[in-house]
Amino acid sequence: MRSRTIACLAVAATLLSPMGAAFGQAALVRHHEMADSVLVIKSKRKLYLLKDGEVLREFDIALGLMPNGPKQREGDFRTPEGKYFLEARNPSSDYFLSIKISYPNAEDRARARAAGVDPGGQIMIHGLPNNPRRDEKSYLGWDWTDGCIAVSNSDMIDIWLMTQVSTPIEIRP
Repeated sequence: MRSRTIACLAVAATLLSPMGAAFGQAALVRHHEMADSVLVIKSKRKLYLLKDGEVLREFDIALGLMPNGPKQREGDFRTPEGKYFLEARNPSSDYFLSIKISYPNAEDRARARAAGVDPGGQIMIHGLPNNPRRDEKSYLGWDWTDGCIAVSNSDMIDIWLMTQVSTPIEIRP
């Protein structure tokens, strides 16, 4: 498993480096079709990359520690539900790559304002922690994030390569 993580890091470093940018774009065109939307089904623990309504790829995911119901406020450990877009990419996050989701949207802010709470933010799709507190295998098969959507590091590379900023994402219960 450790060699797989090292291989993932090597591929990511190559693709994210200035020298690898041209290689990464060429590889992207040849090996990865771009998704035009992302769909997350929380109850199935699945993330789907879609193009013209057809599934290009399917990934197993982990959610926030309190996965049932939509995110209501900062610190509730829930993963949001609704329509958003991929808003920013961070190759240097505390997790293996991260893509920020545009939570909170106008509906989320209005609901939080009516409840007198902070809606929270910083909801990401990301890989495993760069400095894990447990064995890599222990992150699989259970919800462990603060409200983000987590995938394996190798899956994160594919999601990174197959999406871009402004790609719509819908998160369903």
